[in-house]
Amino acid sequence: MIFRAVCRIIALLLRLFFYHASAMPAPIVPYYRSSSRDFTLLHGDMFELLPQFSFRFDMVFADPPYFLSNGGISCQAGKIVSVNKGDWDKGRSPEQIDAFNRQWIALCREKLKDDGTIWVSGTYHNIFSVANALTALGFKILNVVTWVKTNPPPNISCRYFTYSTEFVIWARKHPKRPHRFNYELMKHINGGKQMTDVWRLPAIAPWEKSCGKHPTQKPLALLTRIILASTDSNAWVLDPFAGSSTTGVAANLVGRRFLGIEREREFVEMSRRRRQEIDNLAVFGSLRSRIKDIGLAEAQSPGLFAGEGDAAAELPF
Repeated sequence: MIFRAVCRIIALLLRLFFYHASAMPAPIVPYYRSSSRDFTLLHGDMFELLPQFSFRFDMVFADPPYFLSNGGISCQAGKIVSVNKGDWDKGRSPEQIDAFNRQWIALCREKLKDDGTIWVSGTYHNIFSVANALTALGFKILNVVTWVKTNPPPNISCRYFTYSTEFVIWARKHPKRPHRFNYELMKHINGGKQMTDVWRLPAIAPWEKSCGKHPTQKPLALLTRIILASTDSNAWVLDPFAGSSTTGVAANLVGRRFLGIEREREFVEMSRRRRQEIDNLAVFGSLRSRIKDIGLAEAQSPGLFAGEGDAAAELPF
């Protein structure tokens, strides 16, 4: 009788063990990591991946869905094109958009250092929802940068003003915790005057599409300025909607490290190609030479992009 009871207990313990083992998520395996370990890509859904590891980032940049793929048209390179970008960008109700933004921002907040900051881009379609979510979750909004595109597509309907701007909200995690702002560097880049929250920068240029083009790809000039403004060398930058990883390429061009998460295989593969492209020193130098802020920053402080920050910090996978 004792033997049978012991066997039943062992069988129960084995069932519990295998149940919990099957319920545990698979270990995180990067889709791609650069040989220098300064650029890591995860292929999957950020809502599933972010809760699976513990690590704090110095900065988050996010270009979330704008939810404007509703059958409209636009003009690109003189051609009429659809504005539909994919199922991930299809319109939702205001309540659904608010819930989505609160969920992803809350997850990113958990992965941000206490003195870290977050930048979120958008248009009027989503930016008000993002601002409300940031405030509700305890962030302090520092600025709302207006990115004025110097080469916007024309308005083909001729029934309203040409759309030529996007907005980037900059917020810190805690209202009373100091954040990193490289004020003097931004002032130098702006010709010795305080930089305002209106940035006149072009949309992506042909030289930024050498590995293909993401439908919402941001220019390297925009991401470079954001990263230079709010991080030090060796800082860790997270992009939970990485797309073609402009954030990661810009980060590596100025000596920062990057983790990107992207669920579309087409774009995670494009990201890999873009990062591998800058392993070529000629390409690396060419890209840096095309970004005005990098040249101005190095002219002020040679060696600015090396030797600071916590170089020992590593991702847990």
